[in-house]
Amino acid sequence: MVEGATRADYKPLRHPVSSLALGRAGWAQSVNFLLSGLLSLTFAVGLWRDGPSPAGAVLIGVWAAGLLGAGAFLTDPVSGYPAGTPDRLEHPTRAGTLHDLFSVIGFLALAAACFVFAPSASPGWAVYSIAGGVLFATTMVSASAVFSRQGRWVDRSGLIQRVSLTIGWTWQTALAVRLLGS
Repeated sequence: MVEGATRADYKPLRHPVSSLALGRAGWAQSVNFLLSGLLSLTFAVGLWRDGPSPAGAVLIGVWAAGLLGAGAFLTDPVSGYPAGTPDRLEHPTRAGTLHDLFSVIGFLALAAACFVFAPSASPGWAVYSIAGGVLFATTMVSASAVFSRQGRWVDRSGLIQRVSLTIGWTWQTALAVRLLGS
């Protein structure tokens, strides 16, 4: 949040989190993706060993791989950031395409994990997981759809993405806390 608030020409409400990896100080966001991916991978290994669902552990591992790929490959400029770039490149770069591919696969895996971990003796957890999966997927698709478009929602696409990421990370944290207690 500090990085986004202090970066010249970066608008957190408009630009994706991945755009923070562009430019001179971009290494910090790349490291953020890589560390988040390693922590999620560690969680996936723990789930594999002692968790209630091997399929869920694999999905969390795919989410982790998506984060690692997002950190390894820089995104293309989008929504006019960095300053002077078009809203969408006419010809995406190979690195930008790989960044997007890893990200999409990771997002799909985390949404699917919400549904895989939903079955439970606790109806509250089941409802929370299903709602989390639906809301995470819906807000992520919405954000992705408007990032490079013109119109009234483009200036809020970064906010929509942040809401989506908050939903996904909160669900993953709740899963970890829930399993620690059992």
